[in-house]
Amino acid sequence: MKLVPLFDKVVLKQMVAEETTKSGIVLPGQAKEKPQQAEVIAVGPGGVVDGKEITMQVKAGDKVIYSKYSGTDVEVEDEKYVIVKQSDILAVIE
Repeated sequence: MKLVPLFDKVVLKQMVAEETTKSGIVLPGQAKEKPQQAEVIAVGPGGVVDGKEITMQVKAGDKVIYSKYSGTDVEVEDEKYVIVKQSDILAVIE
């Protein structure tokens, strides 16, 4: 199965959360925050959304930072993804 986003939606795969802090403290599963960095897996075609022309600024393979409480979590074939609007992506990591 393959996820194909529509309009201005982007499918992201979250990067792995850190297991330890910089000072060496090991974090239990509950204390780890959901990472806000992800890799772009698929990008919608853009087009006209709510009367505005949208051109997609990201492409598959980009590493991005996205808004903390945005998106919809989905699971496909035991892989977890987040689907967000392009406007919820804050920056591309270069």
